[in-house]
Amino acid sequence: MPEFDTHDALLRRIAEALERLAPPAPAKPDFDAAEAFVWRAEKGTLAPVARVNRIDIALLRGVDRVRDLLVENTERFARGLPANNALLWGARGMGKSSLVKAAQAAINRRPEVGGKLKLVEIHREDIEGLPALMSMLREAPYRFIVFCDDLSFDAGDASYKSLKAALEGGVEGRPGNVVFYATSNRRHLMPREMMENERSSAINPGEAVEEKVSLSDRFGLWLGFHRCSQDDYLAMAHGYAKHFGLDAPPGEIERDALEWATTRGSRSGRTAWQFTQDLAGRLGKALGASD
Repeated sequence: MPEFDTHDALLRRIAEALERLAPPAPAKPDFDAAEAFVWRAEKGTLAPVARVNRIDIALLRGVDRVRDLLVENTERFARGLPANNALLWGARGMGKSSLVKAAQAAINRRPEVGGKLKLVEIHREDIEGLPALMSMLREAPYRFIVFCDDLSFDAGDASYKSLKAALEGGVEGRPGNVVFYATSNRRHLMPREMMENERSSAINPGEAVEEKVSLSDRFGLWLGFHRCSQDDYLAMAHGYAKHFGLDAPPGEIERDALEWATTRGSRSGRTAWQFTQDLAGRLGKALGASD
């Protein structure tokens, strides 16, 4: 056998061995399988969510202004019109993530949208995989809200640079069929001590801080959530009770709801929901999930 034939055979065997070792290409996602997905960065795949954990948008009380702004932005996006990335920031338990999921569901039910608006959740630790996710969504015949809950960055964490590039930077930029919504307790996504450290250690403190603060500027829509009043808190408790058919005297609901909030030192939508679960349990009634 000629020497070059031997070399060709050897090269073919090496190539075949490498192909067997290489991981298979991820299957194309079936976007008709669900209206919500979770990005699995380690596998580069989207996992469909059979039943989304959310409540009806009508049950979100005390956040009327930010609710209307987010719904309007989401509606424009679903219709193919220009829309902004949105940062929902502020007090804990006031319904930031609930509002994102509820707004997507409310818009998706409209006949002109017809289920074409998909929600894709990306976990905070997978932010560096955001460019790969954007590439996967770019050519799909749907519109996507990419959603990151509780987004923030700590000292030494450079993954915020991936987020900046994916949102507005880079040659390709953000796909026209994708908008990014995030929730955070921090308005600028960075802890104050992180900014102070930058000021004290950088050669040009102003530029160092500006680089990190500029991340929040990638969000054209800032929606602030603040601690609710007692009236708003009680309206939430009564709204939940009515929606789920919890038959208890209004005065008793108010008394117990206020006592519940006092023992936790907090009045919020989350506190009202936790009280509702306790009330339903005491009444022996199951709470049906809302779609």
